[in-house]
Parts: sequence; C-alpha cells; structure tokens
Amino acid sequence: MRSITTLDLQYAHRFYKFKGEAQYLHGHSGLLTIEVEDTINEGVNMVFPCNEIQKIAWEVLKNFDHALILREDDPLLPAILKVYEEEGIKNGAPQNTMKGQAFKTELATAYPDSRLVVTKETSTIEGMLKIIYELLKDKLNIAKLTFTSGVNVGSAEFETKNNLDRCPLCGIFLDEKGLCPKCGYQKKK
Repeated sequence: MRSITTLDLQYAHRFYKFKGEAQYLHGHSGLLTIEVEDTINEGVNMVFPCNEIQKIAWEVLKNFDHALILREDDPLLPAILKVYEEEGIKNGAPQNTMKGQAFKTELATAYPDSRLVVTKETSTIEGMLKIIYELLKDKLNIAKLTFTSGVNVGSAEFETKNNLDRCPLCGIFLDEKGLCPKCGYQKKK
C-alpha cells in the first residue's frame, strides 16, 4: 500500500543549448507527488504519515523553491553570480530565510545562500525526477515520483525496501538503535 503527498516548488531555469522557447530563462510552478510504499503499520494504521513525508522531503527540496536552476556549463551562471556579488546577495541576504542545507551530489549542488542549484544535466522534468530521487532515496521508501511543471508531466517508479521498522506510536522510521527520532519510542529487544 502507499501513502501519497505533494509539494509545490516555484523555480526558474532554462534549457541551455536547446533550440526552442525553453532556451530562454523562465519560471515554473512545479508540483511534486511522492508515493511511499510499505505494509500498513499496525500501530498507526497507515503506511507513513503524509505530513512526515512532506517534512523530510522539504528539508532538502526547499533548496529548489524560489531558486534558479542552471546547468553547470551554462554561460549565464558566472553572469548571475557576478550580479549577485555586485548586489551583495551572493552569500545570502537577511530576507533569505527559507533556505535548506547545502548539498552536493553527482547530479546537483545546492548553494542556498544564493538561491541557486547547479545541475550536471538540463533540469527537464526527467532530470528533476533523477535529482529528487537521488536526494530522497535514503530518507523515504519511494515507490513513485511524479513531477508536473506547467503542461509537462513525468513520473518514475522505483523498487522499494518494504517492511522497514517504523514507530507504532507515530509511524515514522526508527533509527539504527530502534529509537523513534520524533516521539522517543524505543523498540524492545
């Protein structure tokens, strides 16, 4: 069975070296649907609490919200950073409070202070799905991701690791010591 939730992401990007309208810098309202699969947890009668899926995902994905996403070889990147430097916002501004933790993976690097994500590949729907899965695969038991951006929709399904230890009181994953990081429940040995 699956628990399903959604997140909204507002971002700007362009398809560098693409011949068409997407070669221009433009913005999107993106909707990410995350499907987490497992057995029903007897204690809470659900697969996984949707508000916890959102919280776990948002901690990483807020780096994409109100951010500029550019490919690492895009000539706009140095120009944007130069302007940010001149405006005194390259290393953050007091109003930049919704930033996540910086990350660096094989596919993307987040620079939260600059509201910038630099990617290895073009940030198409398919590219975004790859990046998002890479960031969340060790945090959630993801069965499927769907990303909608404008009229474009893409989805990808993944093999899950079912029957993971979850707290019978609140439903989230227990840590390696059998402790619930949310409510403090300790699994009996």
